[in-house]
Amino acid sequence: MKELRGNRVRINDSDLRRREAANREYLMELTVDNLLINFKLEAGRYEGRELPADAHTGWESPVCQLRGHFLGHWLSAAAIHYDATGDRELKAKADIIIDELAECQKDNGGQWIGPIPEKYLHWIAKGKSIWAPQYNLHKTFMGLVDMYIYTGSKKALEIADRFADWFYEWSASFSREKFDDILDVETGGMLEVWAELLHITGDDKYKTLLDRYYRGRLFLPLLEGKDPLTNMHANTTIPEVLGCARAYEVTGDNKWMDIVHAYWKCAVTDRGCLATGGQTSGEVWMPKNKMKARLGDKNQEHCTVYNMMRLAEFLFRHTGKPEYLQYMEYNLYNGIMAQAYYQEYWLTGNKHNNPSRGLLTYFLPMKAGLRKDWAKETDSFFCCHGTMVQANASLNRAIYYHDKNTVYVAQYLSSEMNTEIDAKQISLVQRQDFMSGSMLTSSNTAGYQSVNEIAASHENMPNYRKHDFVIKSESDLDLTLAFRVPEWIMSEAVFYVNDELHGKSNDSSNFYKITRMWKDGDKVSVILPIGIRFISLPDDNSIGAFRFGPDVLAGICKEERILHLESDDISSEIVMENEREWGSWRYFFKTENQDPVIQLRRIRDIGYEPFQIYFKVKKH
Repeated sequence: MKELRGNRVRINDSDLRRREAANREYLMELTVDNLLINFKLEAGRYEGRELPADAHTGWESPVCQLRGHFLGHWLSAAAIHYDATGDRELKAKADIIIDELAECQKDNGGQWIGPIPEKYLHWIAKGKSIWAPQYNLHKTFMGLVDMYIYTGSKKALEIADRFADWFYEWSASFSREKFDDILDVETGGMLEVWAELLHITGDDKYKTLLDRYYRGRLFLPLLEGKDPLTNMHANTTIPEVLGCARAYEVTGDNKWMDIVHAYWKCAVTDRGCLATGGQTSGEVWMPKNKMKARLGDKNQEHCTVYNMMRLAEFLFRHTGKPEYLQYMEYNLYNGIMAQAYYQEYWLTGNKHNNPSRGLLTYFLPMKAGLRKDWAKETDSFFCCHGTMVQANASLNRAIYYHDKNTVYVAQYLSSEMNTEIDAKQISLVQRQDFMSGSMLTSSNTAGYQSVNEIAASHENMPNYRKHDFVIKSESDLDLTLAFRVPEWIMSEAVFYVNDELHGKSNDSSNFYKITRMWKDGDKVSVILPIGIRFISLPDDNSIGAFRFGPDVLAGICKEERILHLESDDISSEIVMENEREWGSWRYFFKTENQDPVIQLRRIRDIGYEPFQIYFKVKKH
C-alpha cells in the first residue's frame, strides 16, 4: 500500500491550511546565520567576538550540549514543504544552508559536520556524562537525507555520506558489549538514517552500521513479551523502533518487523491511551493501564505524539488495519493541533490580556487547573520545536492511500488527491459540508447573504458530520473507494452514491468499500453521526474525559471540579451553547447542572486559560 503525499495531496481544510502557512512563515523568519551559528563555531568559520543580539537561545545556545539540533529539523521541514508545494523561496534558503554545511565539513577535515565536537562521542564511550550527542547528530543526518529525498540535493547526500564514514570508523573500535553500553545513551533515529542511506546508496557500510546499531538490550525483551518500557524515557525508544520499521522496508528482514509489532503491543495495545491519544507523563511511559496517578503537568510530550503517529502510519501501510489511522486521528486533533500554532477561538466580550496566538507547548497537562506553557520563537528550541516544524509541514500526509485499484480514505479532512490508476489520471476532491447553508455560501459574511432553504433546514448544528467526495476523471474508471469508519461515531455511518443510499456500517475494524465504474463528477456522501462520549480511565471508571467526535473537550477551570450528577448518562451533562456565528457553526460547550457552570471547548481551542480534561464523576 502506498501513501499519497507531496504534490499529490492538497489540504483545503481552513484550520490546517492556516497552520501550514504559519509553519512556512516561521521557517522563513529564522535567519540562515542564526540557524548555522553552532556549525560555523565548531568549524572555526565564525569570525565575531560576540554572538548576535538576536542569536537563538535555549537548547540552541552555544553552551548547551544539544546545540545545533534544530537545524536538521528545519531542513527536513523545508524539504517536506517544498515537496508538497514547490516553494522555491524556501528551497533556495535551504540550499544556501547546505552550501555552508559543505564548507564547514571541509574545514572540519572532510567528514565531521556536527554542531558539537567529536569528543562528545568519545566521552560517552568513556562513561562521561554528556547529553545525548547521537540524538543531536541524528537531526543533522535526517535533514541532509530529507533534502536529498524531497528536493534532489546531491550535495546534501554527499555531506551525509562523508559524515557516515566518521561513524563507521568510530564504531568499529568497540566490542559488541561496549557498543551496547554506548547505545544505552539516547541515539535518536540513527538506525533509521542508516537504513535510509542503505536504501539510497546500496553501500555495504550501512548494512554494517545497521548491525552495530541493533539495540538488543531493548529489542530482545520486547520480542520475549516483557515490558522494558514502563517508567522509561519514551522518546528514546520510539525513534529506535522507527529505525526498525525503515530497516524492514529496506532489507525485507522480518526480524525488524517483529520488533515493531512487539513494541506497538507493549506501548499501545497493552498499555492503553489517554482520551487524547497520548500516553506519556514526565516524558516516560506510564504503567500499563494505570494512568490515574499520572495525570500531571508533563503529559503528552509533543515529540512522542509526532513519532508515534509516524509509527502508526507505517503499521497501517503494512497491515491495512484502520485502528492505526484512528490512533493518528485522535493524536492529530488533540496533540499536533492542540500543542502548536494556537490561534484564539474568538468570543466577543471575553476581555483578557493573553496573547491571541501561541507557538508551541512542550507538554499537554492533564492535571486540573494547569495551563499550556507556550514557548517563544527564538528562546527555547527544546526537542518539540523540531518535531513541530516537521509535523506542520506534513499535514497533507496519511489522508489517502493507493493499492492497485483501490483508493483508501484514511482521514476526513477537506482536501484534494490525485493519482494514476491503469494509466489514467484521477482526482478525488473531499469537502466537508458543514450544513450551515449551501456549503457555507449563506450568511458567510456580514455583508453577503444568499437566500436558500438549507440555512433554515438545519435550525441547530446537525448531529452528524457530512463529507462529500467528487471523482474527477477524463474517462470512466473501474475503481474501489474504501472509507474508514471512525470509532467515535454514535450510530451507523451512512454512505450515498450520487445521492442514493448505498449502505451503512458501524464496523470500525474494516473499511467500507464501494466498487463500481466511476464517471467524472460522481459523488459519494459520507454521514458520520457525532456526539459526546465520556471516556473513562482504564484504572478508574469514575474519572474520565469528554470527547466530541475525535475532539477532546476541556473545561475552563482554575481548580479541579467534581461533577455531581443525577443521571446515569454522564455524557448528557455536556451540552452545546453559542453554536452559530454568521454562516458558521461554532464549538462552545457547557455543563448542564453544575453550580457554577463549567464552560468547555475543544482542547485545540484552548490557549492560555487554566483547564481540566479529566473529571471525577459522582452520582447523587
